[in-house]
This record gives sequence, C-alpha cells and structure tokens, in this order.
Amino acid sequence: MLFAVLFFTLACTSNKPEEIKAIEANQNTPSLERVDFETFISDSGKVQYHVTTPLLLNYDKAEEPYQEYPKGGHIITYDTAQIISSEIKCKYAIYTEKAAIWDLRNNVEAINSDGVIFNTEQLFWDHKNGDIYTEEFVKITTEDEIITGYGLTAKENMRKYNLKKMSGTIGIDEE
Repeated sequence: MLFAVLFFTLACTSNKPEEIKAIEANQNTPSLERVDFETFISDSGKVQYHVTTPLLLNYDKAEEPYQEYPKGGHIITYDTAQIISSEIKCKYAIYTEKAAIWDLRNNVEAINSDGVIFNTEQLFWDHKNGDIYTEEFVKITTEDEIITGYGLTAKENMRKYNLKKMSGTIGIDEE
C-alpha cells in the first residue's frame, strides 16, 4: 500500500508554470485542432465564402500566424446575389492570416460559374485583393477545348483569366 501511494505521488507531480508556458508558446504546435470543420464567412449578412475541411490546425502562436489544412479542403465563393461564383478543391492548403493568402496545393481543381475547370498543383489566392495566380502548369477545360500552359492570373470568380505561357489547345469533338 505504501509503495502504491509513493508511486502515485511521484508520478502525478504537476508541471511548473514555466514548463506549461513553454509548451503553449511552441510555434510548431497547433493551438487548436478541429476535425470536420465547416464555416461560412459573411459580410453584411450575405455569405461570401463557405469553407470545409476534414482537419484544420491553427498555429496562432507562430511568428506569422497561419492555418493548415493537411487533408485539404473545399472553398465555395458566392457573388452578391448569393449564387456560387467559383469552387476550389485541393488536398493540402495553408492560409496565412496577416497576408490573407491561401496557398492551395496537391491536385488543385477550381471551377468557375461557367463550368470552366482549372487543374494545377499549386494555386495562390490573395484574399484581400481577390486575385488568383500560379506559375505552375495549368490545364483549363472548357466546353469546347482543353488549354494547357504555365502561369495563370485571374480574379477570384475566375471568369476572366490569363494563361501566361500557353503550350497547346486541344479541340474536343463530341461525336
């Protein structure tokens, strides 16, 4: 009995406050972890964005706070009439809070309201300015053709876009 009391007394010693603060201040440890996260971001009562992810890690103690989406996510943007203007899916993402920039990676697929599909391995979305861009290989699939190239710039609704270095177009014959 004395041995059991001695064991539990030694095993259950509390951490010192400075040890706890050091763990909390670790920039490499997420301060918050959310599973099956979903949020709606609105302005003046109108939804602008709908974000879902299987896993969200929040690193607000980092020198430059960021959110990591290690299992990817899905972002839907809405226009002022509350109609979907674009969708973006990816297998990995990071959102830096101060710069308000999304770094979307690994099998990124974006679709605009016209049904045009953009595929790339990395896409940046400047949330403050509403700009989307990449220097990576891009495949754009429209109703009539497939366009490929390197580098893309567009606004977040992706209706108007510029492909920097076009490498080919393939007409689609629907017969």
